[in-house]
Parts: sequence; C-alpha cells; structure tokens
Amino acid sequence: MNVNGLGLFYYDWTYLIFMLPCLILSLFCNASVKSNFSKYSQIQNSRRMTGAQAAQQVLSAHGVTGVRIEPVSGNLTDHFDPRTNVIRLSESVYNAATVAAVGVACHEAGHAVQHAEGYVPNKIRSAIVPVANIGSKLSWIVLIIGMLLPVQFNFVITIGIVLFSASVLFTLVTLPVEFNASSRALKTIQSTNMLNESEYAGAKKVLSAAAMTYVAAAATSIAQLLRLLLIFGNRRK
Repeated sequence: MNVNGLGLFYYDWTYLIFMLPCLILSLFCNASVKSNFSKYSQIQNSRRMTGAQAAQQVLSAHGVTGVRIEPVSGNLTDHFDPRTNVIRLSESVYNAATVAAVGVACHEAGHAVQHAEGYVPNKIRSAIVPVANIGSKLSWIVLIIGMLLPVQFNFVITIGIVLFSASVLFTLVTLPVEFNASSRALKTIQSTNMLNESEYAGAKKVLSAAAMTYVAAAATSIAQLLRLLLIFGNRRK
C-alpha cells in the first residue's frame, strides 16, 4: 500500500510541476483571445471593409487566384482548407466590418498565400499531419498498455513516446506557420491601408493573442513529453 501511495503521490507531483503551469498559460491565452476578439468586434473599421473583402484584398495583393472565400457557422471557426483551396470565415468575420474581422480574415488569407507560394514550414506541417494524427490517437493507448506490462516490455512504452513525439513535432512546426501568416496579414493591412493606425493596433492585438494560444499548445506538448520521459526513466530504474 505504501508503494502504491508513493507512486500516486509521485505522479501527482509530476503533473503539477510539468502540466499545471501550462494549463494556467492555456487558460490565460484563451481568455485573452476571447477578450480581444470581443472588444475589437465591437469597433467598426473606418473603411467599412468586411472580413470577406479583407481576405480577398490580401489574396489580390499577393497575386493569388483560385481561392474561394466562404462563410462557416460557429464562432472563431475561421480557417483555410488547403485541400479545397477555400478560406472559411465565421459568422462574426465574413460579413462583419470590424477591426477584429479584418485581422482574422487577413490571417487566414495569409495561410492561403503560404500555400500558393509553397512556404516551406507549411509544407512540412502538411506532410506530418497524417503521422501526427496517428500519434495523438494511438500514443496514449500504447503507453497505458506498456505501463501495465512487465518491465521487460518497456519497448512498448518507447513506441508510445515516439508516437506522442510526432504530435509534439506538429505543434512546434505550427508555430512558424501561424506567426508567418499573421506577419503577412499585418504587413498587407499596412501596405494597402486597410486600417488606420489605431485600428491596425487593435488587429495586431487580436492576432498576437491568437498566436499565443499556439505557443501555449506547444509548451503543453513539450511538458507532457518531458513528463513521460521522466516517468519512463524512473520505471526503467
């Protein structure tokens, strides 16, 4: 009983040390995104430009053609689908002429430009999507099985960690892709005078807050991987 109790206490402490700070960071980042998006969704941009129009302007500024812009249901469900070459903008972005709508729409158009120009990190991320999906779905099943098996089957845990590492790699590769899309968006907003100076500052806050959610996701994945390595290392001993 003492051994089991100490084991549970140990695992609880590794979770607190590695995962609790990341959980707090994730909650803060998500709250920041919602707060900034809500704030700047209440501010109309001076040009009365909708999100759909802003996205089209980014595409035109970079000479990108053949990309459709469509509305999609939900809130903050905006995304670019490279499989169909479609930018999908949520209800609060597509027809909204707000500062937040322009920022978000231009960001998604930035992803379309990346795709059209063959941006290398974007290609890498697309290539590892299948492996990352498999890793995220199977890693925990394999790890649990490995922990239940005798120590001579530790290679099963190793397989689980390798699978989980694929999803960690995906979150890391996602960072330059997301930051670059926002950078492209903000530069185009400035060069085409879509927003005035104060409106540009608001759009930048929205995109910066959104970018931090990806930083939090990457930090969480790395912390979880380190925690697994620690647990696995002690099991081997």
